[in-house]
Amino acid sequence: MFLQAGKHVCVEYPMALSYQAAVQLWDLAQEKGVVLHEEHIELLTEDYKQLKKEVEGKTLLEGSLHFAGGALKPGFGFPAFSGISRLSWLVDLFGELSVRAATFEEDSEQGYSKMTAQLLTSDSKPLTWIEERQAGLPRTKKINFVFDGFTLTHIRPAPRGTVGLFMQDLIHFSAKLSGQVSTDELDRERVRILHCLGLAQKIQELCKVK
Repeated sequence: MFLQAGKHVCVEYPMALSYQAAVQLWDLAQEKGVVLHEEHIELLTEDYKQLKKEVEGKTLLEGSLHFAGGALKPGFGFPAFSGISRLSWLVDLFGELSVRAATFEEDSEQGYSKMTAQLLTSDSKPLTWIEERQAGLPRTKKINFVFDGFTLTHIRPAPRGTVGLFMQDLIHFSAKLSGQVSTDELDRERVRILHCLGLAQKIQELCKVK
């Protein structure tokens, strides 16, 4: 509704619970000539920035990212969408990905769910992404990235930045509004966001195949 009214929009991730809906939103924003900005604070954390520096320029052989947390409230969407921040991590770290296979387990009586997605990098290196949830389950994020020469098995904590995460995101949003962000950078960001949502859609479709 705001895009239709010609207003700039800053929206929390994921911007939609389907790839098709996200494409329609981007098309509408471009038609109206307004900025559509998807907030993504997890890419702005100091822990993540440090992790990205550690893997930059390294040759990945295989890897996994296992997230666990409490049960989600109804309406948060399939785990591939509600956990889009983890998928965005993998795409930002290792580039364009494809989905090889995906499974979903659920025990509604126990409030338990587990999604496992088998991904491939552009040079066919395997990545496993797991989203596991249950009421009372501690929030954890475990990695196991094997590179040519060394292995990363944990995310080292980094000191908090002087500017809060949401403020960093709003500063980036305002930079877009004032024309300080190049067209190329805007295009790269849009491509990344739609790529992640497309992967989430594919994972969901595969998990529904019994």
